[in-house]
Amino acid sequence: MQKRPAHEAVDLRRPLEGVVYERQDGIATITIDRPKRGNSLNPRMQPIFRAIWSEVRDDPEIRVAILTAAGERHFSTGFDVSEAESDDADSVFANRPLADAVFWSPHQNRVTKPVICAVNGLCVGGGLHFVVDSDIVLASANAAFMDTHVNVGMVGALENVGLAKRLPLGAALRMTLMGRHYRMPAGRAHQLGLVDELVDTPAELLPLAREMAQAMLQNSPQAMSLSKQAVWGAIEHGYRDALESAWALLRLHWGHPDFTEGPRAFAEKREPRWNPDPGARSGEKT
Repeated sequence: MQKRPAHEAVDLRRPLEGVVYERQDGIATITIDRPKRGNSLNPRMQPIFRAIWSEVRDDPEIRVAILTAAGERHFSTGFDVSEAESDDADSVFANRPLADAVFWSPHQNRVTKPVICAVNGLCVGGGLHFVVDSDIVLASANAAFMDTHVNVGMVGALENVGLAKRLPLGAALRMTLMGRHYRMPAGRAHQLGLVDELVDTPAELLPLAREMAQAMLQNSPQAMSLSKQAVWGAIEHGYRDALESAWALLRLHWGHPDFTEGPRAFAEKREPRWNPDPGARSGEKT
């Protein structure tokens, strides 16, 4: 009998280990919830994140996602190394291709909807998955960023490639090679572009994230999705290939109902009625 994918066995309507998942009015909020363990990640949480991101990606009722963590001290201290040799760790350290093995972040689960990450404390190692693969990163002044892979004999790879895309090369390498001997403070991360907006206290993060998400709810879901794919494509491809891909995405949207609904609503001075179905076609000649 063929083994079912792990994410199919996760019931998102029941309490989840280490994660709180809520959805309301088009916004999904995902909270890492292991404050007594530094909001660290364990192997049993990966299929949970995979199931959550799959729902965020595929459910048209969800338009924006917010990712944060419980408490004010840690956003995530990364993978719980005390469980590195457990039986469950095989699911994380399995010798498989990337696309079959890693499902922590929105990017790794092919989520093309907007994702806002709100960092409310120390972010270490595997916690950086969520930062580098989100679209907008908010942080409180008490946040800090550190990578400790090399300190525990592991390779700083996936998260660190993401750091090199968001930071100057030297800053990414400083974090990667110095390990626990260097913490990048929130202010420096903001200066260098790892953080997009800085607030004074953790209590200010979720209200700001929700304000941003509410603003995004007013936009065409399909237009945001294709726009996000175009912008991320600029990171993933060379300039010429990225422009070709962006042009193809732009043309794809011409046949979607939102392409005509937006200008029509503007002309009629009313709120647009967006169609959340990415496969919808207007049937009108454009």
